[in-house]
Amino acid sequence: MSTNCNKLYALLLICCMAGYIWLYINKQNNTTQKQTVEVCLIKHTTNIPCPSCGSTRSVILLSKGKFIDALRTNPLGYIIAIIMVFTPIWIFIDFITKKKTLLEFYKKTERHLKQPKFAVPLIILVIINWVWNIIKEL
Repeated sequence: MSTNCNKLYALLLICCMAGYIWLYINKQNNTTQKQTVEVCLIKHTTNIPCPSCGSTRSVILLSKGKFIDALRTNPLGYIIAIIMVFTPIWIFIDFITKKKTLLEFYKKTERHLKQPKFAVPLIILVIINWVWNIIKEL
């Protein structure tokens, strides 16, 4: 595999591993204290939740099978959970088959997201999620 591919795959694996550790810490804390560890700089600085506030709680709820509660907490949790589950598997398959399918998918997705017809609706959805986080006082 090329250097760019290796860098991307290493970065993704490190991010997934950090995410697993973060979820573990929060899940352990959640079972003992009934709350999660909050480190959102935006929320601590402005007292306003960011669009991704509640994502950790959402993923924890997904892991407990509480799908509706996870969706209510933050829909971005679904996206994060999907990425965290499938990315390491995809990287492993690419490594075994000596292909770069994840890299190709990443590049194709990046090209699409740069187009206004995809970027604008996604930005609007993130803003709607942000407003919803503020309204529900997350």
